[in-house]
Amino acid sequence: MPGTDPAEAMRVVAGELPDFPHLPELPDRGPGADLTGRTAALLVEIPVEVTPRGWRLAERPGRDLVRARTMLSSDLDAMEEVLDGFRGTLKIQVCGPWTLAATLELTRTMNVAIADPGAVADLTASLAEGVAAHVSELTKRVPGARLVVQLDEPALSAVAGGEVPTASGLSRIAPIEADVLRERLAQVIASTGKYTVVHSCSTAVPFGIIRAAGAGALSFDLSQLRRGEENAVAEAAEAGLGLLTGVVPAVPEPAIPGPAGAAVPAGTVAPGDGSAEARQSAERVIRLWRRLGLPLETCPEQAVITPACGLAGASPAQARAALTRCREAGSMLAELIEETGEEPR
Repeated sequence: MPGTDPAEAMRVVAGELPDFPHLPELPDRGPGADLTGRTAALLVEIPVEVTPRGWRLAERPGRDLVRARTMLSSDLDAMEEVLDGFRGTLKIQVCGPWTLAATLELTRTMNVAIADPGAVADLTASLAEGVAAHVSELTKRVPGARLVVQLDEPALSAVAGGEVPTASGLSRIAPIEADVLRERLAQVIASTGKYTVVHSCSTAVPFGIIRAAGAGALSFDLSQLRRGEENAVAEAAEAGLGLLTGVVPAVPEPAIPGPAGAAVPAGTVAPGDGSAEARQSAERVIRLWRRLGLPLETCPEQAVITPACGLAGASPAQARAALTRCREAGSMLAELIEETGEEPR
């Protein structure tokens, strides 16, 4: 989410998504509030520090780690206050093991951790232990909640495809074997003890590996889904996995010429008509279900409509509007499926 006030962000999320709130991340606060630093604060006996290039493994804990842990603690305090008495489904998200290893440098070589299989193994074990402790604390803070844990893996495709650059930038780290990708991911998923979502908004997401690792749901940007990947998504849905489908723009859509030269955001149905935009988002998910050959009656149960990716690049008003659109679109799915037997246009 945009902004720097965890209490305000939590109130917005809880207000717009009362049936499925999440713990917001606020990277505008700087190092320690970003995806890598926030999750590195959970690592057990593996300290980290900030460098001009980003985060790296450190020899001892320092002020960077203290800052990251302090910000996470303040976020948890805000969540506990806003969700006091909450009984429902609550999502938290942490960086997955492969994105963490692709964005943390080793202590002395300045290469990324995925270049060292031993470092990856240590990081994964530490992350699994840290996530388990994080889940335990959240359970105490919001005892009525049913936790869903999301592992954010934006770099998973690059790791699998051998596209992560070395420290020099002159070459790439060799692709990681599928069995190793699955094993490390499964280790962290198992540590949560909860329903787990794996999210990636990149292209060429290895959905089969995610499913084999034991995830309960896939989260992806629909606009990035390639035809060849749809079979893997269909197989996951047929196996009962949830599909968190990113169809609501995470940042303002580019303007296109409207009537009499007026600028109209691309993809909107009518300027200012939030309900029409929500309907359009719901129809995109229904069309996906049809393409995948899935029974439409399963769509409202298995599909969650989400922003295409994180909302940190949006304004506070745009972020709130995106969450509203997600909620409204989700509530329309069953009705739209019932009212027409034809593919929505």
